Amino acid sequence: MLLFFLSSGLFLGWSLGSNDAANVFGSAVGSRMLKFRTAAIIASIFVILGAVIQGAGASQTLGKLGSVSALAGSFTVALSAAVTVFTMVRWKIPVSSSQAVVGAIIGWNFYTGNPTDINSLTKIMGTWVMGPVLGAVFSILIYLALSSYLNRAKIHIVKLDAYVRTGLIVVGAFGSYSLGANNIANVMGVFVPAIPLDPIDFGLFVLNGSQQLFLLGGLAIAVGIITYSKRIMRTVGNDLMELSPVSALVVVLAHSMVLFIFSSQSLSNFVHSLGLPAIPLVPISSSQAIVGAIIGLGLLKGGRNVNLKILGGISLGWITTPIIAGVVAFLSLFFVNNVFKLEVVHPATQIEQEIQIPMVFKSTPVIHADSLKIETTQALTQETILHPTSDTFITKYAIIITASLIALLILVLVYGMMKRRKLIKKNNQNTKELISKIKLLESKIKALQKKNEVANKNLESEVRYKKKQMMTLAINIIQKNEFIQKLKNKIIKLKSFSASTSTQNDLQKISLLINEHLYLDKDRQTFQIYVEELHQNFYLRLDASYPNLTNNEKRLCALLRLDLSSKEIASVLNISPKSVEMNRYRLRKKMKIAGSDNLSAMIQKL
Repeated sequence: MLLFFLSSGLFLGWSLGSNDAANVFGSAVGSRMLKFRTAAIIASIFVILGAVIQGAGASQTLGKLGSVSALAGSFTVALSAAVTVFTMVRWKIPVSSSQAVVGAIIGWNFYTGNPTDINSLTKIMGTWVMGPVLGAVFSILIYLALSSYLNRAKIHIVKLDAYVRTGLIVVGAFGSYSLGANNIANVMGVFVPAIPLDPIDFGLFVLNGSQQLFLLGGLAIAVGIITYSKRIMRTVGNDLMELSPVSALVVVLAHSMVLFIFSSQSLSNFVHSLGLPAIPLVPISSSQAIVGAIIGLGLLKGGRNVNLKILGGISLGWITTPIIAGVVAFLSLFFVNNVFKLEVVHPATQIEQEIQIPMVFKSTPVIHADSLKIETTQALTQETILHPTSDTFITKYAIIITASLIALLILVLVYGMMKRRKLIKKNNQNTKELISKIKLLESKIKALQKKNEVANKNLESEVRYKKKQMMTLAINIIQKNEFIQKLKNKIIKLKSFSASTSTQNDLQKISLLINEHLYLDKDRQTFQIYVEELHQNFYLRLDASYPNLTNNEKRLCALLRLDLSSKEIASVLNISPKSVEMNRYRLRKKMKIAGSDNLSAMIQKL
């Protein structure tokens, strides 16, 4: 039965571990600087150590706020906080387990008529403000100091990466210890007054009753870390503001320092010994501390990177969490007390509270007879049992407060639903617009592809036409030059057989005209233009591979690429075949092509 009542606290611990562990190791795991298994093991070990060694301080403040004396009441308070945290996390609303527990305890106070300690409540609410502020201050100071050191040290980027990875492990261990020390009060604090346990002596150390409960809560947090925090760790860290590994190290260290300060009894005593006000030992929201640290860095960098919309959602979650938890606790206590007939407050505590009121204002002399005291106590006990709701003022006050809180809760839920629907509608509209833009873009791409296909076909046909013209022109040039060369040879023979000087002079003039025609042949010039136009890319590749070639050698490469023979090339260039062979030999030597390789085939591969 005891384990059943503790189940709500264990569920709250599991929820805390599955969510708040991401504040400690989320940046390291999300950036893949640390494996989840390593982070989970370190976090689990140190959160248990922090809960057992240093968890008592913060739980005392919650005990002053409201000492839940009955086990069923502790179960209901913890369950109300756990349900609130779990539900709001499912709704993706930022939530604080500390605020949920405080709200649930105040709901128990209202239901049982237990007075709420305003001093303790003020301290707790003050830390809700001081926690993020201190987180921002610490992150700014640590970042400035670390940046100054790194600028002076000039560490190599590989070493810096290793140092940052080690730093994230050390700071994560410290953060896990601080998380357990500070937040274990949220998990098991309400059970401490209701479950008195005898100390257990292990020889080397002794665990008192509170530490035994904190050990169970620490184990529940560890189970939450191992079983459910992996997905959150891999996605946390960049929603509110993008963080570099160094910035993540600063943020986690600042967050851990805030949690440690508000859970350290030794530090509080030391500050008090200096004549300063003692540090209140209060459960601090891990989410609040991490958000404050991130905002501090954002403000230091000009505030441009901070997502104000997400920040507004976080603030709304902080305001509504204690209210919702209080209302849920009040209604749940009523249900447990009246339906299951379980005591949610110890009867002795109720009688004590009822007795204190008449004893303070009693004007008659105090009679010290023991019998009279016994009769008075019995009468008051009977009156309390017979008239458990005699204090109509408290009942009406509780009903008014409950109705107001329920109305506020309904307004918040309606506002959230309307905002969610509006956001869904906006997202659907944006999705439709994006789909239409994608379709328009696809149609434009298809049109461009068709246009390019037509252009490519036209270009290919034009290239084929020019190649055909070029080959036709080359054949004409070759045939014409062969005819002219034959004619030139006959004129030379006639000149040698002619005895007349005038005839020889005329034949010499004709030979000169033929040579001039061969040199100024327009068809050959046109052919050279075609070759250069069709082989522009070839010339670029040739320059890239063999930058020391002359223009004449490049032309010879182009003609070889057309698979023309040496005799045909000689006819096109109006040079002798021996000159072509000599140029081919020089070209082969420059291009370092072996004699066994085909020069034309090697050139065609370029």
